[in-house]
Amino acid sequence: MSHRLQPLALAVMMQAVAALLAAATVLKTEPPMGALKEGQRVLVDDGSCGAGQIKEVIGGNHIKAGGTKDIVRERRCIPK
Repeated sequence: MSHRLQPLALAVMMQAVAALLAAATVLKTEPPMGALKEGQRVLVDDGSCGAGQIKEVIGGNHIKAGGTKDIVRERRCIPK
């Protein structure tokens, strides 16, 4: 690939990644317990975060078996 085409290829790849991120599903309400896999992240626009922010929810496991440590669901506000 020529040196002139490399910046163009990089720009096209960056646009593709931006389009994928913009297409992420934004939920209106938080999924019920057990609906998210451990570590799965979803965005929830329920109005609980300030202007210009959206809630990110990260699934936990909520299972204690054989001494396994319970991983709790995390919630935080992130920039839109």
